[in-house]
Amino acid sequence: MTRRKPNEQAKDFAVAAAKIAQERHCSDIVILDLRSLSPATDYFVIATGTSERQMRTVADEVSEAGRKRGMSRFGRAGYEQGRWILLDFVDVVVHLFDSEYREFYDLELLWGDAERIDYS
Repeated sequence: MTRRKPNEQAKDFAVAAAKIAQERHCSDIVILDLRSLSPATDYFVIATGTSERQMRTVADEVSEAGRKRGMSRFGRAGYEQGRWILLDFVDVVVHLFDSEYREFYDLELLWGDAERIDYS
C-alpha cells in the first residue's frame, strides 16, 4: 500500500490529543502513522491511563478538542467500562488503555511497521 498524502489537520489533531493525554498524566503515549499500512485511518494515538476517571477526562477533553478543530467523532467505545476507551475520528483513532489492557492488546507490536510521530 502506498502512503497517502499528508493530512495536516489529522496529524495536528493527533499531536493535540497526545498532548492532552500528557497534560493529564497518561504514560507511554505514542502516535503511529498508519497512512502506508491501513486504508481505514491515518493515525493512532495510544496512551495508558491511571484510572477510569482520568481516562474518561482525557476522552472528554480530546472529544472537545476534536469539535473545536472540526474533527467530528464518528464513534466512541469502552467509555463506561474505562479499561480501553476508543475514540474514532475517522482519520485519527485514539486508544486510552489501563495498563493491563495496554499490555494484552499491544497495538504497537501489532502495528510494528508504523512510523512513530514525535509530539513533543
